[in-house]
Amino acid sequence: MSRYSSVYRHAIDQPAQFWGEQAQRIPWFTPPTTLLDYDAQGHARWFVDGEMNTCYAALDHHVENGRGDQPAVLWDSPVTASKARYSYREMRDEVARLAGALAGLGVSKGDRVVIYMPMVPEALMAMYACARLGAVHSVVFGGFAPHELAVRIDDAEPKVVLAASCGVEVDRVIAYKPILDAALALSEHRPEACVILQRDVGEAELGALDHDWRTLVANAAPADCVPVKASDPLYILYTSGTTGKPKGVVRDNGGHAVALHYSMEVVYGMQPGEVFCSASDVGWVVGHSYIVYAPLLAGCTTLVYEGKPVRTPDSGAFWRLIEEYRVKVFFAAPTAFRAIKKEDPEGRWLARHDVSSLRTLFLAGERLDPPTFHWLEGLLEVPVVDHWWQTETGWPIAANLQGLAPMPTKAGSATYPVPGFDVRVLDPEGEPAGVGEQGAVVIRQPLPPGCLTGVWHDPQRFHSAYMAAFPGYYLTGDGGYFDADGYLFIMGRTDDVINVAGHRLSTGEMEEVVGAHPAVAECAVIGIHDALKGQVPVGLVIPKDGFDGDEAALEQALVARVREQIGPIACFQQVLVVPRLPKTRSGKILRKLLRTIADGERFGIPSTIDDPGSLEDVHAAMCERELGQASQARQG
Repeated sequence: MSRYSSVYRHAIDQPAQFWGEQAQRIPWFTPPTTLLDYDAQGHARWFVDGEMNTCYAALDHHVENGRGDQPAVLWDSPVTASKARYSYREMRDEVARLAGALAGLGVSKGDRVVIYMPMVPEALMAMYACARLGAVHSVVFGGFAPHELAVRIDDAEPKVVLAASCGVEVDRVIAYKPILDAALALSEHRPEACVILQRDVGEAELGALDHDWRTLVANAAPADCVPVKASDPLYILYTSGTTGKPKGVVRDNGGHAVALHYSMEVVYGMQPGEVFCSASDVGWVVGHSYIVYAPLLAGCTTLVYEGKPVRTPDSGAFWRLIEEYRVKVFFAAPTAFRAIKKEDPEGRWLARHDVSSLRTLFLAGERLDPPTFHWLEGLLEVPVVDHWWQTETGWPIAANLQGLAPMPTKAGSATYPVPGFDVRVLDPEGEPAGVGEQGAVVIRQPLPPGCLTGVWHDPQRFHSAYMAAFPGYYLTGDGGYFDADGYLFIMGRTDDVINVAGHRLSTGEMEEVVGAHPAVAECAVIGIHDALKGQVPVGLVIPKDGFDGDEAALEQALVARVREQIGPIACFQQVLVVPRLPKTRSGKILRKLLRTIADGERFGIPSTIDDPGSLEDVHAAMCERELGQASQARQG
């Protein structure tokens, strides 16, 4: 604890000195002398006069320093029965040729490139090729609908689009090229060219704007790394669930590289040469940070997985990856392990695999519910670490720091703030909340390196969305509290706190109680409109596979549990058993959408949804129980 406290206080009290020391650990073309500066609105800017190149720091630098033959990228695709391995030298050479091909199409420093690809090694090459040229990439999750892709193309205004012919799911092939063509027909901005990676499982018909990826790259001369300012943008990433005008989070080059390099050692406890696996997607921030950039900046090997936690081919998929590739640290969303738990609650598939290489299991993306935490802790003989961060921060805000000072875990807690993040909890008046008192979780400025530096094309939106609510603080949008030991508990988005007859109650707390029932695989608790009490909670529950009990009895038992453990003040009286819950492709339950359905309001199918059929299931269950209809009647 004393070691953590010393490092943490140094980062908070002397941020420029602390991060200046960390900056020395990455290669610079021109080392920065101005470590911390502020823009006109008072937002932190790091290493502004330094020059570097993220691609050089992640690839060329390691080749030049003896890691050329070490595996950089491992690819495992059970959905196509394919595998591949690229050394650092091979990655550098492939990326240099792709960068040369992009340069031949007119892409240069500051230009934008939209990347619309599945989980294939070429997606990583595309991102690094842009970074090599100083171009700004914007990855759009493969399979996003034409309209959503179009609004991102219009906002980023790319010179070139890089895409694959298709993506592959467990039971289907998704043709990307028709989606891209439809998006270009809808968008006002017209890129100068599209480069299409043809996949054997589904080739595309090329049009007048299109180039074949492999032919273009084969005929290109390698491109060198272009020096960029540390403050120059590396990428734009649009936040999931965007409607109307998208909100593009902008990440810089220098601060991003310094923060991710630091996090690999201090947060994840990784050493160069070790294998790191993040079971995410390059379309999300986790994929950007911990599939593509951080592992290679730190000289590690990254494992890229094109598959699911279950049904590719079974619920032992993750355990097979750990065994086959000797993974040291594995990182996934809680929803992935809830899916495994649902199909294999006894862990029989785990018993078939040797996972002795695994040192730590990390989870993030949404709150790790205590029942899933305890299930994993009982299965594995390694630390199970819940850590909390956001698209906007780009790396963890709070974690159990495996490379600095590992602490005892607490179910439901992300442990302590990471050095550099001055985390506070404020009440609605902006005053510090007491121990155990829930409030708005904020971060005192300056934000550390690696966090967003703005919203693309909209600096005022950046300030109003994140900095205006509590002057001097970044508003995370999450609610939570510190306990007496200083552990941080994130209870969910602040709009997941419901007001029942004047009492502010956390739906996350109710989910803990419901999810702890032995028959429950997964659950969500939402607040719906009530004319008398303002809001009342409703639970939606997925039973574990093999559950053959009486659903009505289960619902009654869950109501009784909440009444017993939280009290009648919660007014928790309604539970619906459903076969599945609507989620984003990154695994987050669409609670806001569930509230909209329950309140009888009109809703559309969001672009981020993983399984549109789940909406029909929930809507049917709510109509059968007259939740939506009753709500409409209440609203007059």
